[in-house]
Amino acid sequence: MTSSTAHPESTTHNPGRGDGEAVGIAILGHGTVGSEVLRLMEEHSDSLAHRIGGRMELRGVAVSDLEKPRLGVSRELLTDDAMTLINRDDVDIVVEVIGGIDYPRRVVLAALKAGKSVVTANKALVAAHADELAAAADAANVDLYFEAAVAAAIPVVGMLRRSLAGDQIERISGIVNGTTNFILDAMESTGAAYGDALAEATRLGYAEADPTADVEGHDAASKAAILASLGFHTRVNFNDVHCEGISKITADDISAASSAGYVIKLLAICERITDAEGNEAVSARVHPTLVPKEHPLASVNESYNAIFVEAEAAGRLMFYGNGAGGAPTASAVLGDMVGAARNKVHGGRAPGENTYANLPVADFGAVHTRYHIDMDVVDRTGVLAELAAKFAVRGISLKTVRQEESGEHSRLIVVTHSALESDLSATVDELTNSPDVKAVNSVIRLF
Repeated sequence: MTSSTAHPESTTHNPGRGDGEAVGIAILGHGTVGSEVLRLMEEHSDSLAHRIGGRMELRGVAVSDLEKPRLGVSRELLTDDAMTLINRDDVDIVVEVIGGIDYPRRVVLAALKAGKSVVTANKALVAAHADELAAAADAANVDLYFEAAVAAAIPVVGMLRRSLAGDQIERISGIVNGTTNFILDAMESTGAAYGDALAEATRLGYAEADPTADVEGHDAASKAAILASLGFHTRVNFNDVHCEGISKITADDISAASSAGYVIKLLAICERITDAEGNEAVSARVHPTLVPKEHPLASVNESYNAIFVEAEAAGRLMFYGNGAGGAPTASAVLGDMVGAARNKVHGGRAPGENTYANLPVADFGAVHTRYHIDMDVVDRTGVLAELAAKFAVRGISLKTVRQEESGEHSRLIVVTHSALESDLSATVDELTNSPDVKAVNSVIRLF
C-alpha cells in the first residue's frame, strides 16, 4: 500500500487580471495531439477568447527535433529548450503533450514551481506522480489539469472533481483502452483469432507498433489509478493496480462467453470495499471480464470507451465516447486550457486533489470476485463431484456447471458465486495440479 496525504487548496487569493488580458501559452510536444491542439486554438481563437474573457496567445512550442517539418506552427515559435520556454515571464500556462514519465515529470514540476498552471494529457505521469505534482501546484497556487489523461474527450475527470463532488462513489468501472476494445470486438464479431485481430488493429492505426502497454493492460491500469484516486479521495498509484491483459484470450473464450450470455471486455474496476469488521479500503484492478450482454458496457464496440459510475445518491451513470485519437484528446486538452485561462483572467483556482480519506489499498486477494473456469477433465464417473469438493473446501459455491463431451476427455465449464480472490486463485491452482484435470483452458472473472 502507498501512503497518501491530503493536499488542501492554497488559501492565497488569486484576483485575476481582468477582462481583455491575454494569456500566454507554451506547448511541449508537437505530435498527433499537440498539432491538433494548435489547429483548434487557431481555428476557434475568437470564440475561445469570448469564453475566456481574453485571448490565448501562443508563446512557443518545444520539440525534440527542430529540423523536422512542423505544419501549422511558425518556425520562430519552435524551440528545443523547454526549460527556457516555460520560465519566460510571458508564459502563463504550460501544456504537456510529450508522453513518457521521467522527462515530462521534470518539466512539469519546473513549470509548476515557476508559477505556471499546467495542462497535461499524460496518464502515465499522473498515475505515477500525482501526489508530487499536486503538492507543487498547491505550493505555487496554480492549476493542474489532466482531463485528457483518462478516456480523452469523455469528461470523467471533471465529473468526479466537480459534478459528483458532493456524492459518495461506490464503484467506477470502465472500458478505458480503445485498442483492446477494438481487438475484443473484432474477435467477437468476426470470429478472428487474437493475433489476426491485433494485426488488423495495427493496420488501421488503433494499435502501436509495440502494443504491449495496451494489450497487457498497463495503459488501462494508469487510468484506473487516476480514477480510483479521484473517486475515493485516496492516493492510488499505478503499482497499486492489479493488472492483466488480453493477450491470452482466445476465439474459444469469446465463443464460450457468447454462448453463456456474456461478452469479454478489458475492464478497469475501482471500488470501495468493506470487510467483515466494517473497515473500508479501495480496490483497483484491470483484467479481462465477462460482462452480461444486457449491461450497457457490453454494447460498447470498436475503439470506443465508456465509464460506468455507481454513486450513493446519483445512482448509476455512464459516460461514453471516443477515448483516444488526436482530435478527441485535443478537445479535452483545450477544455482544460480554457478553464486554466479563465482562472488567469478572472481569478480563482480549479478544484485540486484531495486525498483526505486516505483509505488503505486492498490486497487483490481480499477482493470478492467470481470466476468462469473452462477446463478439460478426465471422463469418468464421480469426477465432477470430486472437483466440486475442491471448491467447497474453501467455501466457494458454484452457480452453474456445464459438461460437454470433447473427444476422450470432457469439457467442464464452471461459474462460481462471489468469493475471495485468494480462495478462488488457490482453488484454480489446486485444479491445475489435479490428475483429473488435463488442462485449465481459461480463467476469466465476471462483472
